[in-house]
Amino acid sequence: MEKHVTSPWRWQEKVGYAQAVEVQHGTRTLYCAGQAALDATGEPSTGNMQVQLLQVMQHVEEVLRVAGYQGRDVVRLNIYTTSAAEFLACLDTFTGWVSRHGMQQASTLLEVAGLAYPSLKLELEVTAAK
Repeated sequence: MEKHVTSPWRWQEKVGYAQAVEVQHGTRTLYCAGQAALDATGEPSTGNMQVQLLQVMQHVEEVLRVAGYQGRDVVRLNIYTTSAAEFLACLDTFTGWVSRHGMQQASTLLEVAGLAYPSLKLELEVTAAK
């Protein structure tokens, strides 16, 4: 698979995404459900945004790994959060993770009124291709 990133500007690099990602000759696409801060039994976290973000990123890594993908295969990563301000306060954690995994993905950050459980603060929804 060949991935071509289009970003007419440079400012989005500071927040860890690209304006567009084109996949050529991709043979497989993985559409992941939104990953939230749930434990192995499905119980939701009551932790703060940083704690939940770390747990959610681990879930994304695990889903990708089990499906035979890697972070560099991610082409779309949408962020759903109940507080954009709280998420942006953790931006260094997020952009460090994106960089560490070689991701170059299109992204959208959406602030929502709520998620599946009242204590959840964010969900990451990923699409990967290779």
